[in-house]
Amino acid sequence: MIKRGRGMACMWYPIGFTVMANPSGATVQVSTDGTAAVMTGTVETGQGALTVLAQIVAEALGVSTDDVHIVSGDTDTTPTDYGAIASRTTYVTGNAVKLAAEKARQVLFEGAAPLLGVPVDQLKAVDRRIQVLGFPSKSLGIGEVATHCESVAGTPAMGSATYNPPTVPMDPETGQGKPFSTYVYATQIAEVEVDDETGEVEVKRMVAVHDCGTPINPMLVEGQIQGGISMGVGFALEEEILFDDEGRQINPNLTNYIIPTSLDMPEIEVELVKNFDPTGPFGAKGVGEPTAVPTAAAICNAIYDAVGVRITTLPATAERVYDALQELKKAS
Repeated sequence: MIKRGRGMACMWYPIGFTVMANPSGATVQVSTDGTAAVMTGTVETGQGALTVLAQIVAEALGVSTDDVHIVSGDTDTTPTDYGAIASRTTYVTGNAVKLAAEKARQVLFEGAAPLLGVPVDQLKAVDRRIQVLGFPSKSLGIGEVATHCESVAGTPAMGSATYNPPTVPMDPETGQGKPFSTYVYATQIAEVEVDDETGEVEVKRMVAVHDCGTPINPMLVEGQIQGGISMGVGFALEEEILFDDEGRQINPNLTNYIIPTSLDMPEIEVELVKNFDPTGPFGAKGVGEPTAVPTAAAICNAIYDAVGVRITTLPATAERVYDALQELKKAS
């Protein structure tokens, strides 16, 4: 008989780390054509990091994301970055590129102020122009201002910056301290069907609600959550490294190490809790690794709700669920 169950799991997860130095550096230069070049040591691993960094720079400079060109991950030319680890890129590297862009913007303001006849603090960058506050028609194109800064004032419109979350060493005796600068939160709910005669489990639906601060790119955030759930489904139900008696792995390739395919994925509903973090770039925190944290727990709770057995060894294969059901019958 097919039985249906629901389970929920909640999590909190740290972003970056502060127990040791964790810096990112960035350089932003505005060219005479109004575009901006960004140098960053971070790497793109498919999570959309470079798109988000381009959006942060574009927002700071008042240009389009299409106007921002990023050079990344080249250790010959780019500044130091501690890597796409600990779900830190948006938060740490994002702060670095934002600070660098703001320095470049300040150069533009200092060049534009005498041309527009106003103090620097009366300017803003928007719609590819440097405008006077309250008088949008009184403005200059960013490319025009960058040309003036470079060829007249002798100060190219560029800025370099680093960001390091405040380092707080742990107490060596108590282990207490502040190991991370900020945290994200999530709740996921799984709906499963379990065949109580075979132990087979099918995840029918997942609902994921995540607080990742202010999402810079909501579509990318949703995609990361869906990808994390896919990993969580594999962790919960399919993925297991097997060894023989000699300690050799017996499933070292994708013909016998099972991972979810698109056909194994449930219906996924994603909701984002918008929560401005004042320490993040434009209020953002991060969303990478946390997306997979509560999935397996929610699925196992749903299995328990469906058939009354706790699976404490993953993956929850049909064999393990079946064996647990047999033990439950014996106990009753």
